[in-house]
Amino acid sequence: MTEVTLSNVVKRYGKQQAVHGIDLDIQDGEFLVLVGPSGCGKSTTLRMIAGLEDISDGEISIGNRVVNDLPPRERNISMVFQNYALYPHMTVRENLGFTLQIAKQPEAQITRAVNEAAGILGLDELMDRKPAELSGGQRQRVAMGRAIVRQPDVFLFDEPLSNLDAKLRTQMRVEIKKLHQRVGNTIIYVTHDQVEAMTLADRIVLMRDGHIVQVGTPLELFNTPVNTFAATFIGSPPMNLADGVVSDAGTIVLRDSLTIPVPKSARAHVKPGQKVQLGFRADNLMPVGHAVEEKGELVDLELTVALTEPLGTETLLFADLAGLEVQAKMLNPRPVQPGEKLAFHLMLDKTHVFDAASGVALRG
Repeated sequence: MTEVTLSNVVKRYGKQQAVHGIDLDIQDGEFLVLVGPSGCGKSTTLRMIAGLEDISDGEISIGNRVVNDLPPRERNISMVFQNYALYPHMTVRENLGFTLQIAKQPEAQITRAVNEAAGILGLDELMDRKPAELSGGQRQRVAMGRAIVRQPDVFLFDEPLSNLDAKLRTQMRVEIKKLHQRVGNTIIYVTHDQVEAMTLADRIVLMRDGHIVQVGTPLELFNTPVNTFAATFIGSPPMNLADGVVSDAGTIVLRDSLTIPVPKSARAHVKPGQKVQLGFRADNLMPVGHAVEEKGELVDLELTVALTEPLGTETLLFADLAGLEVQAKMLNPRPVQPGEKLAFHLMLDKTHVFDAASGVALRG
């Protein structure tokens, strides 16, 4: 069993604190993704787990062994970097087996491990090529293969797909997911791309300014964000947020005096006069006749469409809601002209209410 535990882990650079006492339990075999904007501390956290950064305070355990003072080579981890870190003068075969040769493993064992990794990642026909002769996706597969041959307890990925184009990123996400299903090792993966986080993770750790904002499954973060940062960072397109004030009548008054009932989930947590933000996703604001099966309480709205983005089976609509540009989705789309008014349904049970001052979600 290879669990990874972070207990009150802190990282300081002089007087500046980059990671603020985070606690995290990563289960054996789990695919955990650290996600957040640049500078949030996710790569620093990964590098502390790897032993590439010293810990200023706290404790890190890998497989019930405290590793604070162990060098990277003694932690039984393998790391895949953003820039592949391949040896340009070596063939694919030599790159895959190099770490085992340094460790003076028997030649038969090296050959077996290299061939197994090549088979898993479809590298068999590339074994005699050098990195310069490979595409970006092929180089990344070689980097992954080099990590596999070491048979580590934990795989660490530091933004491995950020140098690839959109099509290759999609392909490599599938490769990495297949790798995890085949080898079953614990994987800790860092990215700033929330789509990668949503598609790969068993659990997501959302970070901001060196703090953990929220931990949960992809659907938990998507459906129940703890604050406006989580609501707008996770999900594509991001959640719409409309400023409003709670009225005595149990409604949220938006700009232009448009009123929306307070959703049931928030009614016990708001008070008249409170400034709030009403949050809803594009999937929950759809034109009548072009929506998913609608359940629960619906709010009728008539909105003017300013812009459309056709996406094939659906169209993203940019519409005006009380002076605020919001995004909605049209399923089974038809052409929509700029300036056209459409009848919409807002699915009230799917909306969120956040305190305007703190950004914290208000719900039961």
